[in-house]
Amino acid sequence: MRLLLIGAPGSGKGTQAVRLAEHFGITHISSGDLLRQHVTDDTAFGRQVREFVSRGDLVPDQMVLDMLRKPIVEASAKGGYVLDGFPRTVEQAEIAYETARTLGVAVQIAAYLEVGRPELVRRLLARGRGDDDTQAVIEHRLEVYDQKTMPMVDYYAQRERLVTVNGARPADEVTWSLVVQLQKSRRALQDG
Repeated sequence: MRLLLIGAPGSGKGTQAVRLAEHFGITHISSGDLLRQHVTDDTAFGRQVREFVSRGDLVPDQMVLDMLRKPIVEASAKGGYVLDGFPRTVEQAEIAYETARTLGVAVQIAAYLEVGRPELVRRLLARGRGDDDTQAVIEHRLEVYDQKTMPMVDYYAQRERLVTVNGARPADEVTWSLVVQLQKSRRALQDG
């Protein structure tokens, strides 16, 4: 199974990605974790990433795609992946799809963790990871998410199978709901 998790900051994507990877025996691939690891390891790629981040710029899409190519191909060969953190826009999703399709490793199912704005703000303030988790910064991040990432839900609903789960419930309930819906979708893909 090749799965993409979509959700706002604070929706629980990271937690659910780890749980789903474990449940289905697939690889969890987090673009953010991979980028941070390259920076920590001080690879040539990591030094480039550090330059973009230090200027406050996003790492260019093509660099992220290049970084993800090998882990995604390897994970697909071992049974699948759950991707968390990329793509973040419809444009990125279109580019990623073309690249992945030619390699035979494109996303098969997208899962959207739906959580209301007040709950997202509450969770992000509670988690408080420093200066970037103030009320104003959180509101801005959620506005950017609404503008840039939310359109991906419609994009994936039209292109692949889309599973939507109420992510505001306790984590165990969210995991259970995701597993049930993903098993149904996986069976439909296999029968399809």
